[in-house]
Amino acid sequence: MRTVAQNAELALLLEVAGTPKPGNVDRRREYADLRFEHFLAGAVGAQDGLRMAANGGPLGESFRRAIEGMSEQRGGNTQFGAILLQMPLVAAAGDDDRELSPEGATAVVESTTVADAADFYRAFEAVDVAVDDPPEDMAALDVRRGADAVPDLEERGLTLADIMERSADRDGVAREWVGGFERTFAAAESIGSGDPDRPVTDRAVDAFLDMLAAEVDTFVVTQHDRATAERATERAQAALDGEIDPDVLAEEFVAEGINPGTTADTVAAALFVALERGLEI
Repeated sequence: MRTVAQNAELALLLEVAGTPKPGNVDRRREYADLRFEHFLAGAVGAQDGLRMAANGGPLGESFRRAIEGMSEQRGGNTQFGAILLQMPLVAAAGDDDRELSPEGATAVVESTTVADAADFYRAFEAVDVAVDDPPEDMAALDVRRGADAVPDLEERGLTLADIMERSADRDGVAREWVGGFERTFAAAESIGSGDPDRPVTDRAVDAFLDMLAAEVDTFVVTQHDRATAERATERAQAALDGEIDPDVLAEEFVAEGINPGTTADTVAAALFVALERGLEI
């Protein structure tokens, strides 16, 4: 029987193996400087931090350790957002006093501390992460400052939950953290209840397209702009409607540098939930 941490690692591996996943690295498509093998290595490297979270370790330190391990490959940032989204879920699943549910994961989020926030910031020193410029009143708390921002965090007494709350209006992963993981659990239900004769990776791709068609991907907004993200959502819906082949859309997105990374992060978290709830591989 797999452990909680092993299911989290497996979810990361299954997510990147699914294809076609328009705009994201998968087992058939990659970018010149970011390849399928980098994601495999990133998932394996995150294992120590995932295990720490599952065993009740501090969430921020667990996340930092997972990201430091993830970064030990040549591609750079592979699964920063996915691991961040998995962390409260892994902690809830590993806690005998909680359950893996929206309520259980939310309780983990609400229990985070200033020290967790500090380690979250330190994790940004391990790998480059594309983020928006913060609002003017949060310039001192720009995550790209890494450890240099920790004194400001401590002075303001901000927990990791507070940081996510302040970012939720522009970041889909943060929105899941403070919104009860609504999309994550819905996608987990979709994947888990799908045709058992279809590969799990195919069911994960279905969930990816459904989510991308339903909501603008905030990473595409960060990479490009709101209009590009809205157009990507429209094109995903066209693929669902049969107006364009998903494989063709995948090639187009890669050529245009459109990477719906937040959607992929949510699929990885949903796969973890589905595996913990009995999804068979």
